[in-house]
Amino acid sequence: MAADPAPPPAADSGALHSPAVSSSADLGAPEVLLVVAGAHLRGQPLNPQLLALDARFVAATTTAAAYRMFALDTVPAKPGVVRVPGRGAALAVEVWALEAAAFGTFVAALPAPMAIGRVELADGRELPGFLVEPWALESAEDITVHGGWAAYREAAA
Repeated sequence: MAADPAPPPAADSGALHSPAVSSSADLGAPEVLLVVAGAHLRGQPLNPQLLALDARFVAATTTAAAYRMFALDTVPAKPGVVRVPGRGAALAVEVWALEAAAFGTFVAALPAPMAIGRVELADGRELPGFLVEPWALESAEDITVHGGWAAYREAAA
C-alpha cells in the first residue's frame, strides 16, 4: 500500500510572511516588500511618495533587536537606522509592497545619506529597507530609546 502524499502546505493568510519579492494577486506583476522606518510611514510627510507609486501598506511590525535610530539633520526631518548587533533595540517599522519597477524608481530617487539594505524583522525575515550611510551619524542624536520614529516625533512635539 502506497503512503498517502503529504498534504499541501496551509495557505498563508498573512501578507507579511510573503518573501521579499512576490507576485501581485491581481496582476501577476512582481512586487518588492520594503521596510520603512521614518518619513515614509503612514501619516508622515514622505508617505505620499509611496502612494504615488501605488505602494500598498502590508503591516506594522518591528525590527529585530539589532538597530539604532538617529535623528538626522534633513528637511523634512527623518531618521537614520543602522544595524548594530548586540547593541541595538527593536524599532517600530512598516512593510509596504511596490511593483518591482516602482521599487526601482523609488530607490533611484533616494537622496544621500539614505540607502536601501537588508533589514531583519522580529520574525527573522530580512527584507529590503531603509538604512543610512554611517557618515551621516557623526552629529546625529541617538533616539533609539523612543522605539521608533513616530514615538520620537510625538515626544519631541
